Amino acid sequence: MRSIWNGAISFGLVTIPIKVYAATEQRDVTFHQVHRADGGRIRYRRVCSVDGEEVPYGEVAKGYELPGGEMVVLTDEDFADLPLPTGHRIEVLQFVEPEEVDPIYFARSYYLEPDESGDKPYVLLRDAVERSGLVGVAKVALRQRESLATLRVRDGVFVLETMLWPDEVRTPEFPFLEEEIEFRKQELAMAGSLVDSMRGAFDPAEHHDAYREALQAVIDAKADGHDVVPPPDDGTRPAEDLLDALRASVEAAKKRRGETPDKPAQKRRRRSA
Repeated sequence: MRSIWNGAISFGLVTIPIKVYAATEQRDVTFHQVHRADGGRIRYRRVCSVDGEEVPYGEVAKGYELPGGEMVVLTDEDFADLPLPTGHRIEVLQFVEPEEVDPIYFARSYYLEPDESGDKPYVLLRDAVERSGLVGVAKVALRQRESLATLRVRDGVFVLETMLWPDEVRTPEFPFLEEEIEFRKQELAMAGSLVDSMRGAFDPAEHHDAYREALQAVIDAKADGHDVVPPPDDGTRPAEDLLDALRASVEAAKKRRGETPDKPAQKRRRRSA
């Protein structure tokens, strides 16, 4: 991995030099826009809407459009003068219980590695945070944007999770929330049975991106000159009645777990500490 940012963790009066690495990567299949007839790449030019001339990249600036249509042009110098108090510094503000931070605020994840001479304070803070069971709330500036963030420990490494600001999270305002929706007791009980029958330990390795795999198979088949075969119909049909659908879902979940009417699924034993 290549570090994307060098800085420091500011923890009270302690400063720990660190390197920042992207902790995740998208595995999407990427495409180019091409000419259908010959596969040639489609190119785009930067053309000014006023004079129709092509604009060199060095003359491109950022513009903010006002309600009346006027444009406020900002240059690199304008951004350079903006105050970023947490520039190249992860400022820990407080420590909180993990469940106090709603996951909806999380944006991106980064690994933090101690830089030269930072090993001892890094490990000391890591162990203290891990023993506390808390997560740090911090401020950090990445890519000319200041963000809230959390600081937690995963696999012996600090993970920085950048967060959205509160005014960036939308409020769900849906009509059904104001409606009185009625259902039968049997439906509620069966829904609870469905949830219980699908309970299990989460293992990310058990899940995979079926769409990406199928798309890659299409690309490979096209590249090899073969016909693309659609996936077989599994025979699943939607149930008309909600209670029947819940009951069928419970039975399907039990079947996947190897459970039959005369052979209940064995419960997983928890390992003692």
